[in-house]
Amino acid sequence: MPKTAVTPTRMVLNQLKGRLRTATRGHKLLKDKRDEEMRQFMDIVRRNKVLREKVEQGLTEAFAAMSMASAVMSPKMLEQSLLYACRSASLDVTYKNIMSVNVPEYHFTTTGADEPGQGAALPYGFAQTSGELDDAIARLYEVFNDMLELAEVEKTMQLLAEDIEKTRRRVNALEYVMIPELQENIHYITMKLAENESSTKVRLMKVKDMVLQQAHDFH
Repeated sequence: MPKTAVTPTRMVLNQLKGRLRTATRGHKLLKDKRDEEMRQFMDIVRRNKVLREKVEQGLTEAFAAMSMASAVMSPKMLEQSLLYACRSASLDVTYKNIMSVNVPEYHFTTTGADEPGQGAALPYGFAQTSGELDDAIARLYEVFNDMLELAEVEKTMQLLAEDIEKTRRRVNALEYVMIPELQENIHYITMKLAENESSTKVRLMKVKDMVLQQAHDFH
């Protein structure tokens, strides 16, 4: 007996068969989508691991250089040296589509002085600052693009993980709830129709026998 009440007619049977075909196709498509999302997610996880190690290494070196600079410079001079910026920065965000998921792409641009380490004009004079400070700023600038890419990758991972979970729930709902229920209803209606058809045949045979008997008695 099905869990939901259904009318055992051929029209309902045909409707349920159509819904079952649609649900089966949808289940396959969602499974394919989930598998492809998982493949791309694992690629991004590997990229995230490489970037995180690179960023952590770059920040460690930058902080070490900054510690050296603070050891040879007075706190007041260090603060004054970093008080004014010699360049401005802007961040633009665009989006790309990965398996129907819009993920961000960050674009960082600077205006003003050249990059440190490439003949850049730093925001302080060289008379009262140390080379360690120059090195720290150069290293921070170098790691910044990796940090931006890491933020992009981690946001992509988060969005993909959320969509993978939604897709997994839909696949499970189709596989363990909707499709079995449709199959159960189709089986129930098919059995009912067969039972009704059998009963109809029995009645027709009885009517035929009665007609033949009446015809025989008449003659």
